[in-house]
Amino acid sequence: MASIMRPGLLRQACTKPAASPRMLSTITTTSTINRPLAQQLRPAFQRSVMPKSTRIAAFHATQRNQLLPPLPQKILGTVNDPAPVPNPDYAHGSYHWSFERIVSAGLIPLTIAPFAAGSLNPLTDSILCALLVVHSHIGFESCIIDYFPKARVPLVRTISMWALRIGTLTLGVALYSFETNDVGITEAVARLWHA
Repeated sequence: MASIMRPGLLRQACTKPAASPRMLSTITTTSTINRPLAQQLRPAFQRSVMPKSTRIAAFHATQRNQLLPPLPQKILGTVNDPAPVPNPDYAHGSYHWSFERIVSAGLIPLTIAPFAAGSLNPLTDSILCALLVVHSHIGFESCIIDYFPKARVPLVRTISMWALRIGTLTLGVALYSFETNDVGITEAVARLWHA
């Protein structure tokens, strides 16, 4: 049965019209301008023997474009100049790192305690809100420092840092208002959980 069907399938595949542009990403035409480089370099006899259905291009319709232009490149000094060593500053070094870890570790019990103990204390709730704001500020500040170096894009970094400060201040005021005039973060989460 399979041997009877096989020649029919081959004939059907050879006489089948080429795929429509809707079915595949791109179809190459016969002009040499639109053909990929690999097909242009192929000898003429291989192009004429090859059926049109096999001349369908791979799944890439556009060329690779960068979304943003590269940052300005500056080379200061020569290859033999030593790299500048910054002055040791414990406030921006080990103390800053320790403070980040204490804030991150302190969020774990403050997130679980109000729900585990069953009492929603406003003091615990306000400390949780303050640590969330500080933790978010530190995280976004690290992203700005990493992606916008001061030596290469000083204006973008300054604008980003001021936008972060304004956003942090706005979030702090909003959470303070929510804590004093409404139910608070933990009660709101508890109500949403039981809703």
